Amino acid sequence: MKPHTALLDPIRRPEVHDARDGAAVAAWHAGWAAAVGVTALFATGADAATAATPLLLALAVMAAPGLAGLTLLRRDDDEARSALLTLWTLAALAGAALSGGAGGPLAGFVFAPLAAGLALGGRRRVLVAAVAATGAAAAGLLSGWLLGAPAAEAATAGVSALVTAGATTAALLLGARRAARRMEVAEADVAGVETLLAGQPALTLALNQDLRALAAYGAAPAALPVEPLFKDGLLSAVDPADRPAVLAALARARNLGEAQVRFTPRLALDRRILLTARRMDDGSRLIVQALDATLQYAREAELDAARMEAEAQSAGKSRFLAHMSHELRTPLNAVIGFSDAMRQELFGPVPSRYADYARSIHEAGGHLLDLINDVLDVSRIEADRYELALERFDAREAVTAGLALVRLQAEDKGVELTAVLPQEPLMIRADRRALKQMTLNLLSNAVKFTPAGGTVTASAQSTGSMLELVVADTGVGIARADLARLGRPYEQAGEAEQKAKGSGLGLALVRALAELHGGTLSLDSTLGEGTAAALRLPVLAEA
Repeated sequence: MKPHTALLDPIRRPEVHDARDGAAVAAWHAGWAAAVGVTALFATGADAATAATPLLLALAVMAAPGLAGLTLLRRDDDEARSALLTLWTLAALAGAALSGGAGGPLAGFVFAPLAAGLALGGRRRVLVAAVAATGAAAAGLLSGWLLGAPAAEAATAGVSALVTAGATTAALLLGARRAARRMEVAEADVAGVETLLAGQPALTLALNQDLRALAAYGAAPAALPVEPLFKDGLLSAVDPADRPAVLAALARARNLGEAQVRFTPRLALDRRILLTARRMDDGSRLIVQALDATLQYAREAELDAARMEAEAQSAGKSRFLAHMSHELRTPLNAVIGFSDAMRQELFGPVPSRYADYARSIHEAGGHLLDLINDVLDVSRIEADRYELALERFDAREAVTAGLALVRLQAEDKGVELTAVLPQEPLMIRADRRALKQMTLNLLSNAVKFTPAGGTVTASAQSTGSMLELVVADTGVGIARADLARLGRPYEQAGEAEQKAKGSGLGLALVRALAELHGGTLSLDSTLGEGTAAALRLPVLAEA
């Protein structure tokens, strides 16, 4: 299969002249100077009286660019060639003015700049040289009309014309050789690009508007034979179920410049091909790379299966915990109720030792019930079974209710409990029970880890559309290394004595309920100074 080299755009580069071309152009200029010298000898020999006339001066002027052209052997670049063409233009104008131009004995030299432009190369220089030749002819006619041109001698005019014709022919040969070398360089560039593409591990295709292959390079995937792509097009190799996706990706590539899609080859349904398409030119053609992505697809499928299995196990765990928590809570309520009746001696006095037992059973049962309730709520949230009961109410009521529930605990421990609430109603649309639960958990944690004599402050305010609830304490604080872990289920901070005071579910439940409302929980703490928990919920109700 032979690739279409016309599809490869030429590499645009500044004009560079190799040493061989510079030497050839310098030799051309030397030949011109010698030919002008021969013309001068011929003119002097034909008529000795012309030795003192402007004719020889004109010949000397025309020989000057030829001698100056020898500088190309030392410096050959665009600036040097353009400067040399400028010298040719000035010499042609001066020589035409001195010899009468097209009506004088050096009529052939009028076209010398054009021959020089062809020898120097470059479209712009050839155009400038043609204009210079026309100007030289006009300058000669003008000088002949104003000053009187010397009488033209047929022999001298013929020699000058012959010299110019020979110089032009030599310049054309130089240009042809230069073009041939450029073609060789271009073909070498194209061959290098083709070699590079052919060594790629992917298949590179050039597609026309009908999605038929115009050229193919590189190694084709085993499930994607190349020959049918030239005759039947790319879609013939795609499984029918994936053709709409491939067509959509190719359309995106035409519109946006690049697109990628993975499809199943029609001849090997157990494999996958990754297709990357890029727009070429005006979008009428596309450059497409096809790579075997079967292993990548298999790894992704394995990862998806593992993720789904993990999610299923997590959901099963959450459902199990929710079910078990519900089953445990029913008998536990009875234990708490009976122990409370014994503790209060509702049915008569009991021995003091049994009263102490009943009090311990009641406290342990209450603690266990709180733990089970937290586990139940966290499990319901993880299992996506927790539904918010949104209603419009005053946020101060939920905060006040939470304060009332922990006030007795704070007084027993010797912790001062204060609240900073706005005087005006703080109307929100949220789950009343959830907000009360979040407030209670934050306050309980603050009181639990604040020593006697400390303070716990709860404040609520509106910030834009956000409700901001902050619970700050002067307790033991949290180490910076532990802050990142807190808020995940069963994560605790501090020493063993502090960890024994909780289950690690309080903050996790607050964070989960906050996220259900679209809000966030952030912690800021300094070890030994205290902690501030900030709850921000976008639940502020419109007036």
